[in-house]
Amino acid sequence: MSETSTMVPLSEKLQGNVARSVNPYGCRQAVLNQIAYVQAKGHYAGAKKALIIGGSSSYGLASRITTAFGQGADTISVSYERPPRDEKMLGTAGWYNNVFFREAAEKAGLIAKNFNGDAFTQDIKDQVIDYIKTTFGGQIDLLVYSVAAPKRINPDNPDEVWRSVIKSVGESVTGENIDLEKNELFEQTVEPASEAEVTATKHVMGGEDWEIWVNELKKAGVLAEGFKTILYSYIGPKSTYAFYHEGTLGAAKDAAEASSHKIQKVINDINGEALISVSRAVTTKASVVIPIFPLYCIALYKIEEKTGTHETPIMHKDRLFRDMVYGGRRAVDESGRLRPDAWEQRNDIQDQVADLMTKITPENFNSDLTGYAEFRREFLQLNGFEVPGADETEVDLAALKRLEP
Repeated sequence: MSETSTMVPLSEKLQGNVARSVNPYGCRQAVLNQIAYVQAKGHYAGAKKALIIGGSSSYGLASRITTAFGQGADTISVSYERPPRDEKMLGTAGWYNNVFFREAAEKAGLIAKNFNGDAFTQDIKDQVIDYIKTTFGGQIDLLVYSVAAPKRINPDNPDEVWRSVIKSVGESVTGENIDLEKNELFEQTVEPASEAEVTATKHVMGGEDWEIWVNELKKAGVLAEGFKTILYSYIGPKSTYAFYHEGTLGAAKDAAEASSHKIQKVINDINGEALISVSRAVTTKASVVIPIFPLYCIALYKIEEKTGTHETPIMHKDRLFRDMVYGGRRAVDESGRLRPDAWEQRNDIQDQVADLMTKITPENFNSDLTGYAEFRREFLQLNGFEVPGADETEVDLAALKRLEP
């Protein structure tokens, strides 16, 4: 017997800088809009079989979309998302992104497999490897590692849970942040992390699990000749160093770079490549809860509006793969990292951003002086609201539950 239809009204709900609601069909339209962006750019040579760890949203989803619809690749995504349950819990945006990406990819004749589970666990790794061997052609030629997680269980000690924190290191940092729920600017102090918190954040957000994935895949014999793997980092401007680049997240990114060198040694014999790409600042569910970071973003977005250099995740990652990873137009720094963030880091842009940040006040931050409107709109779009082309005001809960992940 089919479940009785229950129509659920859609409305955006924020708690601080955390979304508590989702528009499922807005998520579908957002996926279709990103696909259309990539298709308009045209096909380019690249991967044929790709695995994206953390492929349900933001940079991971954008990587999957450009890989599939730009390169024509079959894809696997591993993410940890919640399906619809009841009127109060319609599921997570990432769950719908996975569903509607798969539908679009299969319509285009591509394989799109979604694994919903904890990417840190051995069980998920085993499931993915088995699927590659039995159903996915036997080998992959691209692994994208794009994970932002709050915790990870120690694989050698199940009783120990590492929890990541977003804190400064050494001393407290005070600055202004934005409350998206209240549309308010407020002063915030970030307390320094303990040594144990820094270590835990490196375990969760560093490159340890990336290494494990590559080692397990290599051991299983499922990495193709010329295999590439890439992890996303962020450096940002000096104005954000204290709470990012020189904070706990920065320590984790440094650890990830050390992991890339270890991985490179593992895949040298298959002419593989382990890459670190320094991404630009974008609106994500993770970035909006980084202390003080949103203030920088609203200044940056305004200046980029004038210079024509603003990029959303799909624009940024499509350019990364199209031009740098596979296009032969690599911009690298002295450490060998890919630097698609060079547009953001241009001296003229950063000088203007720094000047604008000094002029932002609680009274004027939500005005044409800044890019706050764009920043808030992009955040709402992460959960399917204010997406161009999506106009649903209610959804059928029973229909949502029938969607295949």
